Amino acid sequence: MARRQLVAVAVTGLLQDPAFHVAKCAAEALKLKFPSKFADPVICPLLEFAWHEYLQEKKKELRGEVWAYASRVMCFVDGRLLGDEKELLRWALHQWDYRDFRPEVLYQAISEDFYTKHLKNSQHVFVYLDIAIDKQPIGTLLFELFSDVCPKTCENFRALCVGGVKSPYSGRELTYKNSCFHQLVKNGWIQGGDIVTGKGDGGESIYGPTFEDENFAIRHKGRGVLGMANKGRHSNGSQFYITLQPVPYLDKKCVAFGYVCTSLHLLQRAGGCPSSAGHCCPGGRSIESLKLQQGCLWPGGGWIRQI
Repeated sequence: MARRQLVAVAVTGLLQDPAFHVAKCAAEALKLKFPSKFADPVICPLLEFAWHEYLQEKKKELRGEVWAYASRVMCFVDGRLLGDEKELLRWALHQWDYRDFRPEVLYQAISEDFYTKHLKNSQHVFVYLDIAIDKQPIGTLLFELFSDVCPKTCENFRALCVGGVKSPYSGRELTYKNSCFHQLVKNGWIQGGDIVTGKGDGGESIYGPTFEDENFAIRHKGRGVLGMANKGRHSNGSQFYITLQPVPYLDKKCVAFGYVCTSLHLLQRAGGCPSSAGHCCPGGRSIESLKLQQGCLWPGGGWIRQI
C-alpha cells in the first residue's frame, strides 16, 4: 500500500509582525494536532530587508495577483501559495476544523519577544539612528552590521554611531550625531556621514583620515544596503550610503557591510525629498540631520544607553 503524502505547510514572513506569528502558530498547531497527517512545518522568519527582497522575488516568480500582495506573511500548502495568515486560518478551519482563540495582544507580545531574542542571538552588531527632515523627526533606521564579514569597517561605523572617540588630529569627537545626508542620487542612493564639513568633501574614520577596503563580499543587490563611500581604492573615512534600489556596479568599487533591517519606508520617503541642487543637496536640504538615537544593540547583550 502506497504511503500517503504528508501535508506540507510553509510560512515565510516579517519576523516582528504579529501576522507572521499567527501563521507560524497555526502551522505548528496543525502538526501537533495531526502528527500523522502533516510534515514538520517550514518556518522562515525574515528581517525587513530580507522580507522585501523575498517578496520581490516571489512577485516575479508567481506574477498574477501576487503583484499587488500587501501582507507581511506568505503561507504555502504543498508548494502552492495560499495567501496570508487569514487565508491559512480559513483553510485550517475548513479542512481540519482548527480554530485559533489566542487574542491579538498575545501575538503582539510574542512578536516583540521573538524579535528581541532574534537580535540578541545574532552574531552581528545592530545599531540604530534617528533621522529627521527639516528638523522634524521621521523615524528610526535599524542597521544590521555584518561584523563577521567586515569587522574593521563595522567597528568604524558602530563607533561613529555611538560616539566618544576623539580625533588625534583636531581633538573633535568623531560622531554621526547631528550630521546630515548631503547627497541624493535619484533611484540610486542617499549619502551622508561627512562629520568634518558636512558638505561631502570631508570625513574621518576612527583609524585615521582613511582606511583600506576590507573586502567586497556583500553585494548591492537591493534597497537598504549600507556601504562606505570613497574617493577611490582604500579611501574609506566616515561617509556612507544607503541604496534605494539594486546598484550592482558598486559591487567591486565600494565596501558594503550591512543592511537596513527595519523602516525601509523611511528610505522611500527620504529618496523622494526635494533636492535644492540636482543630485547634490548641500547643507542637508533633502534631509536636515541624522541623529543617533540613545541606544546601540550588541550581540548577546542588552541596550547600551548613550547621551
